[in-house]
Amino acid sequence: EITKKSIERQEGPAQTLGRCIPSVGSEILPASSLNTTNITQGINGLLDTLNAREISTKIFEDIARSWYWILIALAISLVLSLLFLLLLRLVAGPLVLVLILGVLGVLAYGIYHCWKEYKTLRDKGATISQLGFTTNLSAYQSVQETWLVALILISVLEGILLLLLIFLRQRIRIAIALLEEASKAVGQMMSTLFFPLLTFVLLLICVAYWVMTALYPLNDVSDPLCTKWWAPSGTDPGCQDVINKTCNPLDNFSITNCPGLTCQFLGYSSSGPAQRSLFNLQIYGILGLFWTLNWVLALGQCVLAGAFASFYWAFNKPQDIPSCPLTAAFFRTLRYHTGSLAFGALILTLVQIVRVVLEYLDHKLRGAQNSLIRCLMCCLKCCFWCLEKFIKFLNRNAYIMIAVYGKNFCISAKNAFMLLMRNIVRVVVLDKVTDLLLFFGKLLVVSGVGILSFFFFTGRIPALKEEFRSPDLNYYWLPIMVSILGAYVIASGFFSVFSMCVDTLFLCFLEDLERNDGSLAKPYYMSKNLMKILGKKNERPSGEKRKKAK
Repeated sequence: EITKKSIERQEGPAQTLGRCIPSVGSEILPASSLNTTNITQGINGLLDTLNAREISTKIFEDIARSWYWILIALAISLVLSLLFLLLLRLVAGPLVLVLILGVLGVLAYGIYHCWKEYKTLRDKGATISQLGFTTNLSAYQSVQETWLVALILISVLEGILLLLLIFLRQRIRIAIALLEEASKAVGQMMSTLFFPLLTFVLLLICVAYWVMTALYPLNDVSDPLCTKWWAPSGTDPGCQDVINKTCNPLDNFSITNCPGLTCQFLGYSSSGPAQRSLFNLQIYGILGLFWTLNWVLALGQCVLAGAFASFYWAFNKPQDIPSCPLTAAFFRTLRYHTGSLAFGALILTLVQIVRVVLEYLDHKLRGAQNSLIRCLMCCLKCCFWCLEKFIKFLNRNAYIMIAVYGKNFCISAKNAFMLLMRNIVRVVVLDKVTDLLLFFGKLLVVSGVGILSFFFFTGRIPALKEEFRSPDLNYYWLPIMVSILGAYVIASGFFSVFSMCVDTLFLCFLEDLERNDGSLAKPYYMSKNLMKILGKKNERPSGEKRKKAK
């Protein structure tokens, strides 16, 4: 209720939206401060907050009810990835053949479909001259020239692939043999598949340390804060000399002569030495973060390369493979190759820092109307993106040569680059065959886990309904998405190890071809399958020759 006295004292109406406004103390809340817009915004904000809280609660409930099933899905993805890598020694050749024939079959069907559509529209369809230029792209589907151009392009692509298969069949066989050897190497050293976990932990430690360093307040002890004494209206005039003077908010006291004063924080001071160099320290921290992360990744690549190189250069496999090759490669890398890895990581870090600066400038200049500046910025970003990819490729192969021969980064990078350039066709063929195979493997693992999770969490597997009851969920898509994402991460980790194994064995194979000739002094270390493909063989000692002849 509102008293008559308060109604008479109020300048505005006593009601807002047909309702009485309660008094606050001896004064009434002005009706002018409330209107339909403010109340609607407040109700909408409250509803949004309640919905967000309700949705987050349901999400946590779903995670709590299905976390063990998600772990089972991740375990299935781990088993599928492991089986795929181990079975490559048996099915690498047929699988690559099936994938290649599948690509050719898809292109052949595209040629047939384009020819069928072109034949249909050739007599009664519109031409490009009749249609003209239009922004409605779907209208071009009814134009005969569209299908004719698509038919020509797909036919040319099909012909190029067929010619490549004919002329590069020998190199494709070598790539398949190397994939089989990589599968054998992974099978001999199963611990390498779980080494990315150590790399991931080291990356988390680096990021956590950088976050703690970035959040640590850099304050000068002598003048840490910009704070002033503040007084409300009606303060004693004798306190004017104290107002707006610097104070320390950490001291909980007030001036006795001016009881209304409070120490108000205004901002950080810029007069201290730490404050003046704060920007430089932040740049130093970002540089250190990028450098440390790249060094950790380089460490992982070099350790894996050292382990797989010990597999290749073992003449009698698996008898000559050293015991604990991964552990030995890890300590050997830390002891002898830390500086080389740091130098390679520094080169990559500088390029990444330049890319970050370009992205920052592009964000600041996004509103600029100068088309020349935008074009120049786009070209610079593209060039440095390509440079970063090239340096990553060069560093990866340089780390392999460091693990094999133990030389410094510059010599190893030069030797790796020249070796790859002398065998560029083999590099391209192996890279594309490996990418195709690993893409199929990721697709197989992720799609398999995703489909199984979908049918389980939606209760569409009758056989599992009787044995295992799927949990009651508010959002069944949430554990499905988590399972798919986890399966992709696990498959990527396993296949990254396999990709490093293939690259290491490939460089060792090229070195083996160039340095050895199959004689007793310089025998080949490659597998018998590779020697059979290349038509090479090792000489046998005279005793073995006589024994074989008998």
